[in-house]
Amino acid sequence: MEDRRTGPVELLWDLVFVFAITQVTTLLANKPSWPGFARAMLVLALIWWAWSAFVWAANAQDPGSGVLRATLLLASLLIFVSGLAIPHAFGAKAALFATTYAGVRLLHLALYADASRRGNADWSAIAGFAVTVVLGMVLLVLGSLLSESARVILWAIAAVIDYAGPAGLTRRRLRGLQRVAVAHFAERYSLFVIICLGESIAAIGLAANRQALDGELVAVVVLGLAITVGLWWIYFDRFAARAEQRLRTHEDPVLAASDAYSYLHLVLVAGIIVFAVGMRLAIRGTGHPLGEPARLALCGGVALYLVGHAAFRLRLVRELGWPKVLAAAAAMSVFALGASLRAWALAALIAGDLGVLCVVEGRGAERRIDA
Repeated sequence: MEDRRTGPVELLWDLVFVFAITQVTTLLANKPSWPGFARAMLVLALIWWAWSAFVWAANAQDPGSGVLRATLLLASLLIFVSGLAIPHAFGAKAALFATTYAGVRLLHLALYADASRRGNADWSAIAGFAVTVVLGMVLLVLGSLLSESARVILWAIAAVIDYAGPAGLTRRRLRGLQRVAVAHFAERYSLFVIICLGESIAAIGLAANRQALDGELVAVVVLGLAITVGLWWIYFDRFAARAEQRLRTHEDPVLAASDAYSYLHLVLVAGIIVFAVGMRLAIRGTGHPLGEPARLALCGGVALYLVGHAAFRLRLVRELGWPKVLAAAAAMSVFALGASLRAWALAALIAGDLGVLCVVEGRGAERRIDA
């Protein structure tokens, strides 16, 4: 299992999930307010947890398993329908979203049960968090039938319960959940990050396609792409491979994988999604100083991504990564002080911030190699 890599059916699964995440971007872009942000992040948390749960269950399966392929294909159909409902998940399509999403989560449990039957996962650990999954899904479906305010409350409780399931197991029981196929596991999360970055590029292009193409718009688009490249560089230039190697030699690989990938990568993905929304709003507002929602999404999304990566690094290699923390603070300073800036100037400052960070971290990595 150690040398196992991502299979074609898993890549198809990822693409369907990225469609759902694209719909979260649309949900937030349509209502760029604090309540809209909270609702979008709630839906993102649910979607992310379903995807991450399947990574664990698939990691415990034989890659050639017909059960794995059939389950992923069926779950892909359900999550695609869930994605279609996301823009109206807090309105007329709440029940459709909740029931199809619940179906995906129950399929995950069935896949894990099959892995347990094959001796690849511990049934007592699975049964421990299966209770919280079922309870969370009951609350999700029930909330879809109630008023909007009650729905938000019940869905938030459902998400908390679902996330708390694995964390609620004793560390000993969680350690014994399964043997982690490290190469497959790290690759799955890395691929999802890069697919989400690709979605942000698509969002920039689609937003620009609806505007009159002039010099200022071209500048905003090019700078937005430069920021995306900077986010990619931060994750994939050396540290992704280093993180995989650390997980391979970690004394508690299951616990480290759960904390660093399943939980902390949600912050990274949320940062990418919020940044993509910020770029969409910035492109719409080209030619004028950006309003607070657009500035906050653009700057705050980058800052959130940097903080998430710093936490990821701290959990795996016990290094805080102060340059990322300082770069995140600089990004939020641009938000606070940039009320009079036009989109291109704001994007230029954020791109410059990431450029400096990449140079600093690159030199730091070279010094570690030389030492």
